[in-house]
Amino acid sequence: MNTTYNVNLKYFASIREAIGQGSERVSTQAATLKALRDELIARGGAYVEVLAHGRAVRMALNQDLCEESAALSEGCEVAFFPPVTGG
Repeated sequence: MNTTYNVNLKYFASIREAIGQGSERVSTQAATLKALRDELIARGGAYVEVLAHGRAVRMALNQDLCEESAALSEGCEVAFFPPVTGG
């Protein structure tokens, strides 16, 4: 049986600019961050360009940096952002 999660997505910096929005709420059957990223890439367009697996993208789950294997849960917050450099 597949579980569906309602997930709050946040996009930052160049990812937000490319997608054209800072946040959205999605319903997904993805169980992990990787599966969610794959679903978003499957949308095509800007999602492919900024979230492709060859691209440097950081992900946070409930405001904690995570690996792609992190498990999603109902109502969780997932943030996508480019690597940040200091100066």
